[in-house]
Amino acid sequence: MIDDETLEKYREAGTIAAKVISEGKKGIRVGASYLEVVELIEGRVAEEGAGLAFPLNLSLNEDAAHDTASAGDARLFTRGDVAKLDLGVHIDGYIADTATTVDLGTNPSLVEASYQALEHAIGKVRPGVTAGELGAAIQYEIEIRGFRPVANLTGHGLDQYIIHKPPTIPNIGTAGGTVLEEGMVFAIEPFASTGSGRVKEKTRKEIYQQISNKPVRIPSGRAVMECITDRRGLPFARRWLPNKKSDIALPGLVRTHNLHVYPVLADTAGSLVSQHEHTLVVTDTGCIVTTR
Repeated sequence: MIDDETLEKYREAGTIAAKVISEGKKGIRVGASYLEVVELIEGRVAEEGAGLAFPLNLSLNEDAAHDTASAGDARLFTRGDVAKLDLGVHIDGYIADTATTVDLGTNPSLVEASYQALEHAIGKVRPGVTAGELGAAIQYEIEIRGFRPVANLTGHGLDQYIIHKPPTIPNIGTAGGTVLEEGMVFAIEPFASTGSGRVKEKTRKEIYQQISNKPVRIPSGRAVMECITDRRGLPFARRWLPNKKSDIALPGLVRTHNLHVYPVLADTAGSLVSQHEHTLVVTDTGCIVTTR
């Protein structure tokens, strides 16, 4: 169970996330700057008095997750792009995680597949339902439209300053899984793909997260650790760091397990992936969707 004060913070974060993502997706158009869209949306979160739970994810085409702008990113949106916009907002660490897809091509069925999968799953949420049943609902809506659910990406539980915890919400039907209980907070995030339905890591790495605080001998490494203290363990973007020496320090901090890195995750080259996501709080009779 969660108390009324905590619930209100989840709801406030969700209201801000819904507003900002609705505004922000309008900036995704042919010829627009990728970096400018990312910075504008991240800036709007701060203007609304909230914090970023993670760097804005803006992943294109076969890239399903974990891409964001690099410093000086020169990419422009082009005709045919399928852009996944994944935004995390927090109030005092209580997180709203939401995502939508902007189609700059002719892929309405693909976008509809992940949207309807999310809506179908939300409609089933109540105490006693299993996570596997939600996965089956997601899989059905995507496959009936001729696409594949991305099987190795999942929804996830949320907590104060924690972006991934149980329960895991699969995007395919599974036997059993976590039984939902009143007071659980989690995100459901279906991905529909024209490709294999499985993602792999790419070499591009822009998002990191502190996972420990072991001693660091190299000055540039210590500077990175000091710079991210206020994140309280939430992920950060490489472009948020102060200088090029930070880039040099990051691989070492990953090797010493001070940081975890999130490589871009992609389906097969040339495929397209859509995504939708909402954050929910389970109630005694159903759920509250905080990010509508």
